[in-house]
Amino acid sequence: MPTESPDGQRRFIGGLLDFLPQELRLRVVSGIAIGVVAFVMLYWSSGAFAVLTFCVAVAMSWEWSRIVRGAMPDSGLIVHILAVLAAAVLTARDMAGMAIIAAIIGAVAVAALTTGTGRSRLSGAGVLYTALPVIALVWMRSDEPLGYLATLFVILSVAVTDVAAFVAGRAIGGPRLWPEISPNKTWAGLLGGITTAAVAGVLFSYVSGTGGGAWLASLGLAIGIVAQWGDLAESALKRHFGLKDSGDLIPGHGGVMDRMDGLVTASVMAALIGFSIDAFAPARALLYGS
Repeated sequence: MPTESPDGQRRFIGGLLDFLPQELRLRVVSGIAIGVVAFVMLYWSSGAFAVLTFCVAVAMSWEWSRIVRGAMPDSGLIVHILAVLAAAVLTARDMAGMAIIAAIIGAVAVAALTTGTGRSRLSGAGVLYTALPVIALVWMRSDEPLGYLATLFVILSVAVTDVAAFVAGRAIGGPRLWPEISPNKTWAGLLGGITTAAVAGVLFSYVSGTGGGAWLASLGLAIGIVAQWGDLAESALKRHFGLKDSGDLIPGHGGVMDRMDGLVTASVMAALIGFSIDAFAPARALLYGS
């Protein structure tokens, strides 16, 4: 049976992309590239994933500091990054509790260093904003043998929510969710995003053979809601400082914070759920609810 050549497949994909507006085309291509890198590092090992999360957190630390304090780098940013590094290393070494303490100390230190800027509280809060999701994700990924699947589920739930919310919002439109904070977000987008996340939870259980469909559907729904809340919170920060994007590092998407905002809140919530059910086996607890 004849098969299409790789060149033919590339031309077909390129033809599909040609139908998309330039901005959306950039979003699709860069989104796929980010997804591939994240999947490879996540699958490779918990150590490789810890390196990836730290690198992402460094970019977010830069963006947060630039938004809040302006010109970079400064001493606050250096301490900020060192605190995130300590949190990542300690978590990778199975000392998540110490990692949280390191993040808190880092937040206090950055706040003290930036007192003269008038934005010390926000500067300190940025350390927690970037360090806590690193701790949550690395801690969850390190819980073998289900750490990979549990972390993948959280990331996929956030990604599915974002994509479905974007599509539903554009296709359906309707009343704005919170126009003062994020003028493009609609109630249709929110409902479309979280509903799709719930469906994805059922599919994930079926395909992976882990967890219960009903449990993962409800968990996907919760993750979708919290991820959208995180998106709005980051939008509020940008609006406060009169910015549209947190940066321009990712073509078609804006800054790293613009893409990670939902994962920040969702990962912390997922880690708290896993901890509250079984602190010694958070990945299994997250997937099975017991």
